[in-house]
Amino acid sequence: MKKINWRLQALAVLAVSYPLSLLPCRFGEILGLLLFHVWKSRRLIAIDNLKKSDLVLSNGITPESIVRESFRNIGRSFIEIIKVYYGRGDAIMNKTEINNVGNYLAAKAKGRGVIVITGHCSNWELLPLVSSSRSESVSGVARPLNNPYINSILERARSRYGSKIIYKRGALKSVMATLRGGGIVGILMDQSVLPNEGFIIDFLGRKAWTTKMPAIVARKTGAAVLPVFIRKVKGGYEIDVHPEVELSKNPITEEAVLEDTKRFSGYIEDNIRQNPSEWLWLHRRWKRA
Repeated sequence: MKKINWRLQALAVLAVSYPLSLLPCRFGEILGLLLFHVWKSRRLIAIDNLKKSDLVLSNGITPESIVRESFRNIGRSFIEIIKVYYGRGDAIMNKTEINNVGNYLAAKAKGRGVIVITGHCSNWELLPLVSSSRSESVSGVARPLNNPYINSILERARSRYGSKIIYKRGALKSVMATLRGGGIVGILMDQSVLPNEGFIIDFLGRKAWTTKMPAIVARKTGAAVLPVFIRKVKGGYEIDVHPEVELSKNPITEEAVLEDTKRFSGYIEDNIRQNPSEWLWLHRRWKRA
């Protein structure tokens, strides 16, 4: 019975997503605004998250207005990614520029692999697809969807551009192997994790559980760590590649990993402060802390 339900769900997803792929991206913004008004529980979580952060707002800008734009961004990104997955996103891909490629080339030249750290900013799903299609495959660390049929559909769509997924359960072994082979691994660092997976550190003025995986793996493999973020600009997107982050020289390993984690997370905080309406405020980032 479970397999039948999964198949029916997958068919429903295809039946709904295909027509959506034919619509203009502008429709996604309307969809996002509709979501802002009808998904009250998440809207309130997002507004509360922003109000409790240390984000300094300019005069006339309210938490509600930023969250509204955040939902608009979610809707637009959703339609854009559907278009890309159905092979109708060439215009979106082509209008995405990558800045400071030299930082990537310098890190890659070391031959020990590259760890890309980023967050749920702007159209984060587009970031590995563009990067993979223009240079080499980026393997992202993620949790598989509960429905294996829908998960398989997404895997095939991503593989069209060379992007790969390393599933979170038992990910460490695959991550290490990819990096030791000189590959690229992308890790989203702005999600709450379980206590055994990270540290409690400051994030936008509040305590939050933050993954220590990038710091641990970088120290074990010697891989370069690059903060990389995508942001919306007029006419498309830009991907900013920051210089390699220098690791802590603290001789006490646990303290060094903590210092590295704080440093990595700081890049995500800075990006959110520069582009507050493009972050995923509706996520329960500070739970369990």
